[in-house]
Formats: sequence, structure tokens, C-alpha cells
Amino acid sequence: MPYPERFVAPMRAELTSLGIEELRSAADVDAAVKETRGTLLVVVNSVCGCAAGRARPGLALALRAGARPDRLTSVFAGFDVEATDRARHYFTGMRPSSPSVALLRDGALVYMLERHQIESRDADHIAQELSAAFERYCQPESAQA
Repeated sequence: MPYPERFVAPMRAELTSLGIEELRSAADVDAAVKETRGTLLVVVNSVCGCAAGRARPGLALALRAGARPDRLTSVFAGFDVEATDRARHYFTGMRPSSPSVALLRDGALVYMLERHQIESRDADHIAQELSAAFERYCQPESAQA
């Protein structure tokens, strides 16, 4: 059973305040993947402590400067179940993980930060990891050659 909306609203707001668009249905996820040219960030948000103390703050730090994905989105594990399942469909070869952060380029998974990598790092280290991924994958294709 999904968590009550009043319980997850502050966790959603933490990401939407960064300009991250919520994807609430499978159709929303499919449209985001199909319509996004370049890089699409998909955050699998979660109510767990490592999402609150590590993943969301680390992502906020990483988005402050430098390269950024072309589009920023999130799904909420345990709440927007259909959207989360559909997003995971695009994370080819990866096991379900929440929280997690994925980057897709033109619909193909190019980077994934999984829960086990989040649990063992603080927000600053997660920000460094994500910033390095953004620098590597979120440049125009001509700059990546």
C-alpha cells in the first residue's frame, strides 16, 4: 500500500524545488524518455533515511554548478508504483534500487547510482560522484568526442 500523500509531500517538494519534474504514471515516464533529446535524469525517490540524508542533498549540491542533464525528473518508489516500475524498465541490466539516480541519453541508460553506492557515502561524496557523471554524460555529443 502506498504511503499517504501528506507523508511524502515534503520529500517530493525537496526535489521539485530543484526544478525536478515528477513523473506520476507509466505514460509520463514513457513520454519523458521518448521526448527528451540528450540526457534525462531520473531520480528514484524514497522515504528511507539514505534518500533524506544523502541522495537528495547530494543531488541538490551536484545541480548547483557545472554540467547538468537536459531534463530532470523523478519517480517515487512506494508511492507512484506504476511510474517507478516503468522507469526501472528503462534501467537495462540494473536491479531495482531506491533511492537511485539514473541518466539516460536518447533513451538509453548511460549511468546509474544505486542504493548500495548511496548508503556508503555522505552527501558531499554523492555530489562529487554525480557531478563527475554530469560532466561525462551531459555535454553536447560534439564535446564528448
